[in-house]
Amino acid sequence: MDLTERFINYTEFDTQSSEDSDSVPSTAKQLEFAKYLKKELEDEGLSDVEMDEMGYIYATLKGNTKKKAPVIGFISHYDTSPDCSGKNVKARVIRNYDGNDIELSPGIISSTEKFPELKAHKGEDIIVTDGTTLLGADDKAGIAEIVQAMCYLRDHDEIKHGDIRVAFNPDEEIGMGAHHFNVEKFGCEWAYTMDGGDLGDLEYENFNAAGAKIHIKGVSVHTGYAKDKMINANRLAVEFQDMIPANETPEETEGYQGFYHLLRIESNVESATLSYIIRDHDRDRFKDRKDFMEDCVKKLNEKYGEGTCCAEIHDQYYNMKEKIDPNMHVIDIVLRAMQEAGVPPRVEPIRGGTDGAQLSFKGLPCPNIFAGGVNFHGPYEFVSIQVMEKAVNTIINICKITADYED
Repeated sequence: MDLTERFINYTEFDTQSSEDSDSVPSTAKQLEFAKYLKKELEDEGLSDVEMDEMGYIYATLKGNTKKKAPVIGFISHYDTSPDCSGKNVKARVIRNYDGNDIELSPGIISSTEKFPELKAHKGEDIIVTDGTTLLGADDKAGIAEIVQAMCYLRDHDEIKHGDIRVAFNPDEEIGMGAHHFNVEKFGCEWAYTMDGGDLGDLEYENFNAAGAKIHIKGVSVHTGYAKDKMINANRLAVEFQDMIPANETPEETEGYQGFYHLLRIESNVESATLSYIIRDHDRDRFKDRKDFMEDCVKKLNEKYGEGTCCAEIHDQYYNMKEKIDPNMHVIDIVLRAMQEAGVPPRVEPIRGGTDGAQLSFKGLPCPNIFAGGVNFHGPYEFVSIQVMEKAVNTIINICKITADYED
């Protein structure tokens, strides 16, 4: 099976995760793909293939060198974003893309004006959707690349490498992917998530992240008798959001600038819940942002009465840079691997997070490498086959270089 066929096969599985679920994985349909993937790894001849009851898959490509090489790993997640449907994905390959607008379906256009990233892939073979679902390159491209690289190493014994571990997990898109990842079982000195964006992305700085739910308790009274009695939770929800700085939202920030992002509002007169995510690269500013949300709650309570508003704020993950800085050889190896694959590195902070961030804080240094997908989480997502091939070559080179690594 070639890389393109493997990836497109993966996209045929609906693996959308859910933020409203308490189960692991968050959706049962993720397990259907996990079972398929486990069998594929077994059929491809990997060793120690196992899947636990939560859908975490682990496997090994045994080393073929007499040297004592570090055991390293490659990780990708198989869930897709709750933001856009992943059901009935109709992936289509456009050969030798001409650099112009793409009609995904009648009336649905992926335009180079809106998505200038397309122009960078003129002349390449790109995979697109029909404009009604996401594609799932985030992160099924990463899985396909890892499996393809393991198959290549399996078939090319002249390339020496140590034991290579691979792992695939659910629920990364809802911030839960690494929560049940068994680092001890994985047994690696370090690892890489293949979960980055376009060609050359190498990321080892990410947001500190928290989720927040603001609960507002209203008082419903007949509108004809509401004077000095009614507390309209709908209106208080708007008032709370108006306290959030308008220039500190995702659409107004870039680079190292943090933000507050309102995900959803569920409200009526009697009650309202606002769901936010809070992001900042700097740990101190991250704390200040959480404190600011608490201050907004306090102001509403001072105005409308104690107990009118409360906040549930929980940390999700932290900036992996704290854990990578003492282990920069992990980055040096990737930079050399990219160079040998003809890939110009783009080292930039992630305006988001990956499983690698949480894993780094669980004792497994785990930077993030490009998988090739562009315009994640929406129907205009696409991936270049040539970029995916470069990712495969980068993985192979990392394995080869690590076999000669001396601490």
